[in-house]
Amino acid sequence: MATRAKKTVTTKRKEAVPPADNDTVTIRQSEVIPAAPSAVYQAFVDAKTHTAFTGAGASFERREGGRFSSADGYITGKFLRLQNSRRIVQEWKTTEWPVDAPPSLLELRFVPRENGTEVQMVQTQVPAAQATRYRKGWTDHFWTPLKQYFHRSR
Repeated sequence: MATRAKKTVTTKRKEAVPPADNDTVTIRQSEVIPAAPSAVYQAFVDAKTHTAFTGAGASFERREGGRFSSADGYITGKFLRLQNSRRIVQEWKTTEWPVDAPPSLLELRFVPRENGTEVQMVQTQVPAAQATRYRKGWTDHFWTPLKQYFHRSR
């Protein structure tokens, strides 16, 4: 009786490619800045004021649909909504943003308070892998310098 040799069939398995990290988070922060809402709003739409408080270059087309850049071009986007001294809505991303990810949506509200202006910030669609850095970045590069800027200008 003839023995049949077992055929060994080797198939190449395709390496599973991990899916792109499409997870996003929302960052919410609120800070009181010792200045009037109009002055704080101005710091986010006027390149000269923005550069003065951040210490980095900025350019703004101050109109809805206008482009902007901040932090020497690290942050770029477009103004979607401008309500003088009350609210700004932007598309916002950085040079480190994932290529396939849409920009985040950033909303800044300027609420008058007895001791200045409360800036209520909500940033949606932030890539989850970068969120911790951006949370810290808001404090280190915006809120703290903005408070110092307005303390100095009193």
